[in-house]
Amino acid sequence: MVTDQGSHAPAVSPLVIEERTGAIRIAEIISVLKGDVTALHIRRAFSTEVAEEITTNFIRNAGRKERKDGVPGEYIGASHYSKDAATYFAASENARPFVDGLFGDLVDPVRGLFDALKRELHNQGIELRLARSEHGQANICRAFCWSGTGMYALEPHDDVAQVLCAGNDYELRAVANNTVVALNVYTSMPEEGGDLRIWSHKPTASDRKSQSVERTGYPYSTAYLEPFPSHDFQLKAGDIALIDGGFIHGVTRQSSNGKRRVLLNSFFGFARPHLVLWWT
Repeated sequence: MVTDQGSHAPAVSPLVIEERTGAIRIAEIISVLKGDVTALHIRRAFSTEVAEEITTNFIRNAGRKERKDGVPGEYIGASHYSKDAATYFAASENARPFVDGLFGDLVDPVRGLFDALKRELHNQGIELRLARSEHGQANICRAFCWSGTGMYALEPHDDVAQVLCAGNDYELRAVANNTVVALNVYTSMPEEGGDLRIWSHKPTASDRKSQSVERTGYPYSTAYLEPFPSHDFQLKAGDIALIDGGFIHGVTRQSSNGKRRVLLNSFFGFARPHLVLWWT
């Protein structure tokens, strides 16, 4: 019997979205971590004064670099994307003073969330810690300013492929079997555009293969995504968004003059039932 491989249509995956204004609630963070909520948008989660100072520190930071991996943008910190563990953790150690320089004496919104989540998970018998190896440990976050000039400032992608394809020397590879949570903390937003768009589609291995993105999850074509509904998060400085990174998401075209779109980013997820890892 011959099976028609082309007859398999990629599945629509329902989005469970929560949006509100106010302080962070750790129970909501855990609902994303456990896969009960697809995406959480908290407006005015931290002060715009802190956001402005972090943005200023980003612009002035001596560690700010252009990405060289085919994803257009500037960054401070380290990314595990397309790196073996030794290279990633060495880069993390080298970048640490520059990441620290983003905050100075500020109350760090990323560290605040991490510490509060760590306390709550500890009460549930679960450890939360930074990913590590013999080469060092991950930073608490990295900073980005995407600069794509096409339809998207950051092309549609998923975050699971790059975790699935991390080498055996990465402990974080096990997180791909669970929810890979992407945390985005926004410190500056353009006047127009720069929305976070998420599609109702959580691709499988065969879906990735059909798009030739098995190892990167980046980028998915607009034609591929056309059948799927999407939701746009309209963001402002001081907002926080968390999403299930297994769903395809991207950043819409943004105005080229005026304010930059600057965010702090981390990933976290269950590596084992009693261990949650955090990395960049």
